Amino acid sequence: MKILFVHQNFPGQFPHLAPELVRRGHDCRALTDQVNDRQTRIPTWRYKFTPEVIDPRVTRLGRNYTTHSDRAVVAARAAIAIRDREGFSPDLIIGHSGWGETLFLKEVWPAAKLLVYSEFYYRGTGQDVGFDPEFSPGGFDQVMIAQGRAAHLCQSLIHADRGMTPTLWQASTLPAALRPMVDVIFDGVDTDTVRPDPGARFTTPSGQVLRAGDEVLTFVNRNLEPYRGYHVFMRMLPRLMRERPNAQVVIVGGDEVSYGAAPKDARGWKDVILNEVRDRLDMSRIHFTGKLPYADYLRLMQVSRAHAYLTYPFVLSWSMVEAMAAGALVVGSRTAPVEEMIRHGETGLLVDFFDQKAWARQLAECLAEPERFDAIRQHAREQVIAKYDLKRVCLPAQVALVESLMAEA
Repeated sequence: MKILFVHQNFPGQFPHLAPELVRRGHDCRALTDQVNDRQTRIPTWRYKFTPEVIDPRVTRLGRNYTTHSDRAVVAARAAIAIRDREGFSPDLIIGHSGWGETLFLKEVWPAAKLLVYSEFYYRGTGQDVGFDPEFSPGGFDQVMIAQGRAAHLCQSLIHADRGMTPTLWQASTLPAALRPMVDVIFDGVDTDTVRPDPGARFTTPSGQVLRAGDEVLTFVNRNLEPYRGYHVFMRMLPRLMRERPNAQVVIVGGDEVSYGAAPKDARGWKDVILNEVRDRLDMSRIHFTGKLPYADYLRLMQVSRAHAYLTYPFVLSWSMVEAMAAGALVVGSRTAPVEEMIRHGETGLLVDFFDQKAWARQLAECLAEPERFDAIRQHAREQVIAKYDLKRVCLPAQVALVESLMAEA
């Protein structure tokens, strides 16, 4: 079968699925944005998308749809060129719905089956909007904006044959009418690679070597921002570091904005929040790494004695599940995406997102008495292997879904 992957940052969520389908004999190609520099062995076409400057006075609540549908038009024109000049017509298209790229592909290839990765469906209430009044106010304007952001997501699923989403909670964000067409299949963790290593070592940017067994607290995100609780974590650190004078804190993440709004007069949130508490911290024990190569990040998870993970009611980070697989003790926010993965006292520990005193107290206990939580670490890894393992569970389920659609083609 001929399969076309469409993702502006390919391979995106498909780094394992595409090669596996090639291994099974399928002809896989990809279509991605010209600025995407990620490496892949999948033959790839590229489109050039230069978004127009949107005048909010004209487009109002439609400005998000305008941007994503404009990208969809560019992707569709690239698809026409692929069809007419290259002679390629896929039996199946697999794409991420988040940036609009799949919206018009059925108009180019009406006979092709379409599987969309439906990562998150925006709503005005009950999710990220209004959750954190300091950074995400829940006024009616924000409610309408959030609902407006869902327009292209709804359209993408309506025109698809099936959808796929990684967690039950993310599936629950969809309108009831769309849920039956979406399969819940996690992206998967390679637990043969992501596993505990008692000999692991991690070198900080200053050259300090941390070893498995050391008193190391970790916090990891793509970018350091309120959506992932960076402000709560940093504000509780002075209390925690007073209680644990030997603790080393390693903070991984960039200084850009992935979700939500950027701070005024600054590129990112890292220093804005750090400057609030800097004079109450022993900065010699805090190590900001920026973004890490995967191998270094994995060694850090193997060194971690306690791993703090916070998130708004929003898309779950892969890093939390990988930390569980690597043997780190995860202390997570008591928010719905985390509660799906962590049972308090069994596979991790849960703390109210905003309760800084409780975070400091719980993390201090974890750092002080690591042996007390060994069973939780073990149960967490066992759960990841049983439910979220890449090779044994998730990839076979993804392949089965794909091949069931191809059987209908």
